[in-house]
Formats: sequence, structure tokens, C-alpha cells
Amino acid sequence: MSRLTQLTPATAVGTSRDLLSDLVSRHGRVGDMVSTMAHSPAVLGGYLQLSRSMKRAKLNRKISERISIAVQVQQGCGLCLDSHVDAARAAGIEEDEIGLARAGTSADPAIAAIIALGLRIYRDPQGITDEQILGLREHGYSDREIVDVVGIVALNILTGAFNLVAGLRPEPNPAS
Repeated sequence: MSRLTQLTPATAVGTSRDLLSDLVSRHGRVGDMVSTMAHSPAVLGGYLQLSRSMKRAKLNRKISERISIAVQVQQGCGLCLDSHVDAARAAGIEEDEIGLARAGTSADPAIAAIIALGLRIYRDPQGITDEQILGLREHGYSDREIVDVVGIVALNILTGAFNLVAGLRPEPNPAS
């Protein structure tokens, strides 16, 4: 059960009402997280801006979804984890690689290295070493792709922490 109420364009006020109205007019509906974020126009607006910006990331989506999976396993947001696993499948990532991403790695050493960076950013950004960044460059990652990982992790921290605070959880699977 959610700890916070969900808002609609009719129940939200000010900027949140405007943001929700725009989203509903463009997409038909908004998810539980977005409708609950509307309690804070600053949080909702920040989430929307960062989310849109990260769609322009240079880092390959198949890699960013694996980083997101690894971070959400650590953070413990089931709603985000399910969403990123679904997105990984939609992007064509095989189940064995999804399983490895859950474990914070990949069979591909270059992808394993960038996932490791994402997890280090999440857990201990002060512990990132020059050697780790050099290793990423040796795997062919650009500075832009390395910086994109910071944005991916930041977006995951925001959404995961929000969902955990709000008490938002995945819907039970009736087939289970």
C-alpha cells in the first residue's frame, strides 16, 4: 500500500497540476510514481527534466539498462527493478545477461567494467580510481559515456528512493 496519495490534474495544484495535465494530455495517463511525485513540483519537474535529458545519453541503452538493474538490486526498489528488467528484455538483452546484471556484472568485460563503475558511483564515489577510468577508456568508452553513467545512477537513486519512501511496490503477478 502506498504511503502517499496519488494526485491527478484535478487534485494537484499549481505547477504540479500543469505538469500532470501536460503528461496526461500527451500520454493518456501517468504512472503511480509520477502521480505521487506531484506532491512536490520541484521533485516532479526535476525527475522529468533528468529523465528527458538521459534519453539523449550517448551510452547504449542495453548498457544503461544493465547498470540500472545492478543499482536497483542494491537499492532495493522492486518497482524500478521490474521496470528496468522489462526494458532490458524489450531492448533484446538475453536472460543470462539480465541475471548477470542483477549480480552486478556481465560476460562482456567492457560491459562488466561500466556496470562496476555504476555500482561504485552508487556505493562509494570517493573510491573511484584513475585506474578504473583508464580501464574504461581502454575498453573504448568516451568521457561522455563515463559521465552518462553518473546521470543514470542519479536518476536511479531518485526514482528508487522516491518509490521506497512513498511505499510504491510492483503489482503482484496473478500468475505467481
